[in-house]
Amino acid sequence: MVPEVLFLCVHNAGRSQMAAALLERYAAGRVAVRSAGSAPADEVNPAVAAAMAEIGIDISKQIPKAITDEAARAADVVVTMGCGDACPYYPGKRYLDWELDDPAGKALEDVRPIRDEIDRRVRALLAELVPTG
Repeated sequence: MVPEVLFLCVHNAGRSQMAAALLERYAAGRVAVRSAGSAPADEVNPAVAAAMAEIGIDISKQIPKAITDEAARAADVVVTMGCGDACPYYPGKRYLDWELDDPAGKALEDVRPIRDEIDRRVRALLAELVPTG
């Protein structure tokens, strides 16, 4: 059985997009990945897209999506990132709350450390969900 992870933030334009793209890269099909927001933006944050492009991941064409009951119910793990009470709660799901700076309005040099911290947390989550050896 493939575990499913849902990353949630308010606008689904920054943190959750980065986390989903990183987990998809590292999991290579061993984890199903989704991202969504409680109040989706019109587009991915350009500084976030640039920060991800620097490490070879193109998220520039991703479209922020609203959270759906279907996505939340399908998830084994729901990772929230700064959406507080705006993110829905579903009993019986495992929730992780990652406190991370919001990249909204930040310059590329300020987005890089956020990307790198998300990268570290995504790798740790993957190691927990799909242990190797």
